[in-house]
Amino acid sequence: MRLSARVDYALRAAAELAVAGSTPVTAVQLAESQQIPPKFLENILGQLRRSGLVRSQRGPDGGYWLAKPADEISLADIIRAIDGPLLGVRGERPEHVGYQGAARPLQEVWIALRASERSILESVTLAHIAAGKLPDPVAELTKDPAAWQSPSLI
Repeated sequence: MRLSARVDYALRAAAELAVAGSTPVTAVQLAESQQIPPKFLENILGQLRRSGLVRSQRGPDGGYWLAKPADEISLADIIRAIDGPLLGVRGERPEHVGYQGAARPLQEVWIALRASERSILESVTLAHIAAGKLPDPVAELTKDPAAWQSPSLI
């Protein structure tokens, strides 16, 4: 799975908003705290606002804050708001992609991969990130040393 820079920035900004709670945070503050290009972040915050995940207010007391409690916003929600469905194959949902002959089982692999991504990304909320405590099944996956290593390209 590859996460775009937009998704990475959106997740980092949303984590900052989760920590801030109901206190509005300006785009400049978010950009500085996470070292995100400000103009890029403005566009991302607009997408999150249009998706109903953040709210905003203009003016001297303005800024951005989460539109729902942090424990009701999953990482999957943020990713979908920015980049669309979690897994696509040539721009299609895996259930709409068919293969012939020896490649036929690939569709099931893509479905299983999406289910695996969902099980993690839908179970981790912004509240988990803000608290620095991941759900036990996710934290358990990170204890395997092999999870921290890139597979060999040879």
